[in-house]
Amino acid sequence: MNQSALTPVLDFLSQHAPFQQMAPAHVEFLAKRLQLGFYSRGEVITGPDDGPASRFFIIKQGRIRGESSQGETSEEEAWELVAGECFPVGALLARRPVHMIQRAVEETLCFHLDRESFDRLLALSPVFHDFCTRRIANLLDHALRDAQAASATRVSEDTSLNTRLSELIAREPITLPPTAPIRQALTVMHEERIGSVVVTDEQRHPLGVFTLHDVLSRVALPQYDLDSPLSDVMTPEPHTLPPGAFAYEAALLMARRGFGHICVADKGRLVGVISERNLFSLQRVGLVSLHQSITRAGSIDDLKHLVGDTHHLADQMLAQGASVDQLTLIISELNDHVTKRIITLCLAEHGTPDTPFTWLAFGSEGRGEQTLKTDQDNGILIHLPEGGNADQARAELLPMARRINEALAEVGFPLCPGNIMASNPECCLTLEEWRSRFERWIDQGTPEHLLKATIFFDFRPIYGDAAEIEPLRQALLKKTQHNSRFRRQLAANSMQMRPPLGLFGAFKLSSSGDEAHTLDLKLQGLTPFVDSARLIALAHQISETNTEGRLRAAIEAGALRQADVDAWCEAYQFIQLLRMRNHRQQAKEKRPLSNRLDPDKLNELDRRILKEAFRQGRKLQNKIALEYQL
Repeated sequence: MNQSALTPVLDFLSQHAPFQQMAPAHVEFLAKRLQLGFYSRGEVITGPDDGPASRFFIIKQGRIRGESSQGETSEEEAWELVAGECFPVGALLARRPVHMIQRAVEETLCFHLDRESFDRLLALSPVFHDFCTRRIANLLDHALRDAQAASATRVSEDTSLNTRLSELIAREPITLPPTAPIRQALTVMHEERIGSVVVTDEQRHPLGVFTLHDVLSRVALPQYDLDSPLSDVMTPEPHTLPPGAFAYEAALLMARRGFGHICVADKGRLVGVISERNLFSLQRVGLVSLHQSITRAGSIDDLKHLVGDTHHLADQMLAQGASVDQLTLIISELNDHVTKRIITLCLAEHGTPDTPFTWLAFGSEGRGEQTLKTDQDNGILIHLPEGGNADQARAELLPMARRINEALAEVGFPLCPGNIMASNPECCLTLEEWRSRFERWIDQGTPEHLLKATIFFDFRPIYGDAAEIEPLRQALLKKTQHNSRFRRQLAANSMQMRPPLGLFGAFKLSSSGDEAHTLDLKLQGLTPFVDSARLIALAHQISETNTEGRLRAAIEAGALRQADVDAWCEAYQFIQLLRMRNHRQQAKEKRPLSNRLDPDKLNELDRRILKEAFRQGRKLQNKIALEYQL
């Protein structure tokens, strides 16, 4: 293919993942070997009877549909691919025939690559290899980078992080020459009460940085001679920023590189050092500082402002490269501390009850999967003293619980519409009462019991003595493992909420009212994963409550395959990512937070990954359906 013919091919590839991330030489290798084929409407491109897959296809124009080779294709099985998408990667990697017929829905143009060139490209390009072997994860990586870029923009708009570094330099930097002994550096750091010294030459050009971390890892542990020069143990070639750079640039550089200090240099000459502490002192959105502020809050009003900072922290951490599961765990952790502080403040105000108790979290908080939109699901485990009366204990604890629920609502956690709250007598029980209630739900298995199980069975302690939690959990797991009827009922119940994919992989959208042309990311997207993971945990006596934790633990239990779990967790993370992005956009526009999303507002890559994520949800549900013969 000559250069003039190659240019439009390269332009096309540059618009689609993973080709846009590949090295130019590898993209050119691909482009030179691609052939273009035309397929009329209804024409079969490849099918199971063609033998092992021999060509790699990239759709240039049109649509390709996957159909069952066994007759009529159900809505559950069908899928469609559009321009920029590739097939049949799995069959090529496994050296097997495709499982489904791939047919042109309309007049379609496809680039195709022979298998030998496909194999060579796999070996040449790490990006292409990663895409083919980790398709969902690879696409998710791209989506995360886009989300991080958007979050970094929002972070940069914060006035405090928009401060110039020159305004943050509070003192002359402490420097030493590279020949100075380690002993001298330790003495200077101790006397000046600083965490680092910069190693410079005579013109004050930064040559390296020596930090407290280096003391431990490079001096103390290897027992390095303290008379050795700093040049032996410093971190060389430190990254620098100019005085005119903004604080958010330093924050992002620290996060990406894992540094705690950034040198500020003017035309190569050191003028100051900015530490992580300098940046976090600008605002209360650092994880450590926010946590400390929460635990020290003196009133409910103080906590109300701090809960708002959690939104900014989510943006900042996403910009710094935090994964979605890390973000949900961090948000849940901060919410835990808010709850603990509220309980402490309420007890200080109204007095500590005579009856000891443990505050429990249920639902998404119990799973450690909270996002910015969350209401209350909580309860109390009463530690009844010997000879005590449960009703009397409840009478003492319920007024306190009501005040705590009200305070949580004041700071931003709405009251539960279903009254699953500690102030409800039905959620304030002794160990024996909780155990008896769980056993009754499992034995009877009414629709109401099944619904309650999906909320209450994801429990964990937040405040108080947790000694009785594990016995309660083990009793629950033992009971459910030995009751296959109840598990089958749970499995059948979980099939009522299917990922919203219609015929040929189109999104199934709501058609009425304010929800028209939207889908629910929580109920339709996340719930199939959550319910399936819970069922697997109950069947295999897995104590973990977190959805991804349950799926990972099932690998160790021999119940699931690593590759399947990786794909399911990546799909689950992407839906959570979209949900968090949706919440942040709604908050920015001062609209009520909602889990509903119009997929037409997503870019092409996000729609593509969302469809694949929903397909993975269906695969997990199909495994459950097969196991329980539904």
